[in-house]
Amino acid sequence: MFLLEKPTRALIALSDRKRTWYAHLLAKEVDCSYAHLTKVLEQFEADGLVDFKREGRVKLVTLTDKGEELAHDLENVLRRLSK
Repeated sequence: MFLLEKPTRALIALSDRKRTWYAHLLAKEVDCSYAHLTKVLEQFEADGLVDFKREGRVKLVTLTDKGEELAHDLENVLRRLSK
């Protein structure tokens, strides 16, 4: 498969704007370690897909417009692959 499961699931999960996403919550959601997820999020930030906002001791993670578009596209790809 050409898509990495955990990063793809993380990006798609972040597109759920009804939830407030912190790295530790996102790690639980996509069933991966916090350490792995922070490396994924650092790469997402370098690629312009996510932004971080500090709230006390934790960082809120949100998608940028570019990240939102990519998450939407990935959802469509995954939907097409499952048919």
